[in-house]
Amino acid sequence: MNLSCSLSRCLVAPPSLRWLSTSTASLPLHHTRLQPSPPSAVPPTTTAAASRANDDPRQNSDLREQALLSLFNSCSSTGELRQIHAQIIRSGFHQHVYLVGRVVSFCSVSEAGSMDYAAQVFQGVRWPDGFLWNTMIRGFGRTGRSTEAFLYYKRMQEQGKPTDNFTFSFLLKICGQLVAPELGKQVHCSAVKRGLDSHVYVRNTLIHMYAMFGDTTTAHRLFDEMPNRDVVAWNTVIDGYVHCGEHRVALDMFLRMHGSGLRPDDATLVVVLSACSELGALDFGRWVHSLIRGSRFERFVSVSNSLIDMYAKCGVVDQALHVFEEMKDRDVVSWNSMILGLAMHGHAARALQLFARMQEQWGCIEPNDITFLGVLCACSHGGLVEQGKMFFDCMRRDYHITPTIRHYGCMTDLLGRAGLVREAYELIRSMPVECNAVVWRTLMAACRVHGDLELGERIRRHLLELEPDHSSDYVLLSHMYASAGQWQDMLGVRESMRGRGVQKPKPGSSLINF
Repeated sequence: MNLSCSLSRCLVAPPSLRWLSTSTASLPLHHTRLQPSPPSAVPPTTTAAASRANDDPRQNSDLREQALLSLFNSCSSTGELRQIHAQIIRSGFHQHVYLVGRVVSFCSVSEAGSMDYAAQVFQGVRWPDGFLWNTMIRGFGRTGRSTEAFLYYKRMQEQGKPTDNFTFSFLLKICGQLVAPELGKQVHCSAVKRGLDSHVYVRNTLIHMYAMFGDTTTAHRLFDEMPNRDVVAWNTVIDGYVHCGEHRVALDMFLRMHGSGLRPDDATLVVVLSACSELGALDFGRWVHSLIRGSRFERFVSVSNSLIDMYAKCGVVDQALHVFEEMKDRDVVSWNSMILGLAMHGHAARALQLFARMQEQWGCIEPNDITFLGVLCACSHGGLVEQGKMFFDCMRRDYHITPTIRHYGCMTDLLGRAGLVREAYELIRSMPVECNAVVWRTLMAACRVHGDLELGERIRRHLLELEPDHSSDYVLLSHMYASAGQWQDMLGVRESMRGRGVQKPKPGSSLINF
C-alpha cells in the first residue's frame, strides 16, 4: 500500500463515486428556515416540556438546555423532531452544537429519521464539530447514500476538519457494504497515514471490510496483529469466516477464543450456532448449548432462535421444539424458525398446529412473508393442496402480504407434487413478476414424474431463454423422452448438449462429521 498517496487520489475508485473529485459546490443542500408548527401538533408531553424551557423566567440556560434535551426521549418521528428543532431555534440554541447534534443524530440512526432533513440542519450550523461531520457520514452510509457520505468526508478534508477513529470506522463500513475493494484499500491507506489503523474501532471495521470483500487472509492477518483483542474483534473475524462460507475455520476461531479465557457474548453465540447449522455440526452445537445453559444468554431471544435453527437444520426437531417451548419471550423469528424446521422435516401437521398457535398471538406476534413460506412448505411436504391454496389466499387477503417468487415456488412445488402440473403452469403465467429458472425447473421435474411431455417441452423453451447451458435441464428432458420411448428425440437432446459443450452434472457428494 502506497502511504504517500494523497487524499484526492485515495477517493477516485468506483465509477459511481468518481465524481467526488469535482467541486463540492454542487452539493444539493439548501438551508430551510423551520417554521414552528402549531402547539396542537406537538405531543402533550413535548408541549409541556417546551413550555418549561421557554416560559419560566427563573430557569437559567442550563435548565433550558436540559429541558430541550428531555424532549428527545419521547421523539419517535420526523414530525416530532421538527417540533423539537423549532423549539431549539425559538430558545436561541440553534447554534448549540450538542443540541443540533442530537437532531442530526436522530436522523442518522433512527429508521424514522430523514437524512435530507439532517442535511438542512447541518447546513445551518456555522461551526460543526467532528461529531456532526461523523454523524452525517454515518447516516448517509446507513441509508445507502454512499456517494454523499464520501462527499462529506471530502468536505471535511477541504475545510481542515480533523478525522478520527469514528470517521474511518464509518467510511470502512460503507466500503464493505459496497464491496468496493479498491476504495476500501484507499481509505485504509488514509487511516494508516493518520495513524488510526491500529485503533480498536478502526481495526475491527477493517477486519469486517476485508471479510466482506472475501479476503479472509488479510482479515485474519489484521486480527493477528492486534495486541489486545476484545470480544468485538473475535466476533468480527468469526463472522467474517461465516460470511465467506468458511464455517470450519469459524468454529476453530471460536475454540481459540474459548481457550483464551475471553467470554463470548450473545453475538458470538449467534454466529457460531449459524456455522454449526450450515455444517450440520450437531455435537459442536450441543457443546455450545451446554455453555449457554445456566447463563444469562438463556434469556436472549436471538440466542434461543439460533439454537432452534441449529437443531432443526441438524434434524433434531424435538430438541428444537423443546428450546422453543422453554422460551419465555418469542419474536416472529422464533415462530418462523420452528415452523420451517417442522415443515422441512415432514412434520406438516405439527407445523400447521404451531401456525394456528401463532395466529392466537394476534396483536403481539404477526405472521410475515417468511412465516407463510414455512406454512406453504409444510403443505407441500404434506400433500395438503387445498390447505395450501387457502393459506396462499389468506396471506394476500387477510395479512396483505404480497407473494414473492419464493411463495410462488412453494405453490408450484405443492401443485407439481400433486400432479396438478397444468394448474401450476397457469399459476406461474399469472405471476406479477418474471419467473426464474428455479421455479420453471421445479415444474419441469414434476412434468417428468407425472409424464406430461408436452408441457415439459414447453417449459424447456422457457428455460432455454433464461439459462441455455444448464446441464440439468438437458438431462431432465432426455429422461422424459426416454420414459416416453422417443429415443430419437433423446439422442437429439444429447447431441445438442455436445454441440453446446454442456457437461453432464457431476455426481453429488455427502459430508459426514466425525
